Amino acid sequence: MEGGKNKVGRPRNVGSPDKMWELFERYKEFTKSNPRHKMEVTRSGVTPIPLEVPLTMVGFFNFARKRVGEVYQYFEQPDVYHEFLGICRAIKNEVQQDQIEGGMVNIYNPSITQRLNALTEKVEVSQFPSPIIELPNEPNDSKPQAGEGVAAT
Repeated sequence: MEGGKNKVGRPRNVGSPDKMWELFERYKEFTKSNPRHKMEVTRSGVTPIPLEVPLTMVGFFNFARKRVGEVYQYFEQPDVYHEFLGICRAIKNEVQQDQIEGGMVNIYNPSITQRLNALTEKVEVSQFPSPIIELPNEPNDSKPQAGEGVAAT
């Protein structure tokens, strides 16, 4: 074609950053309005306890795949989908905020939340032994020192 680029390939699953945000908002609404249930045994029988479901990137990708197709590439190929960079970052931040805050108030498992968001406490372990500091021997009249015999009287 003269004067323009001939685009080759499949059409995009999400037409604009605004459409991506709308899709994410639908995912949030769906996720938060569909709790998981934990069965708890009580004196009156088994009672289902509703548990809030955390937002996850995997959950969003699966939700989107069922509605518009794959959206993973928008997050993993920012050079190709540069106009989606800001909205993808905002989505990741919102998911991370939900997970961290939910973990901090024990709605979600804090240990898993830490690992998912690379928030584990780092402890430095040295491979070298600690230096040994020798203290001067203090004379002790009541006990014999190593290597000294007890004098016979």
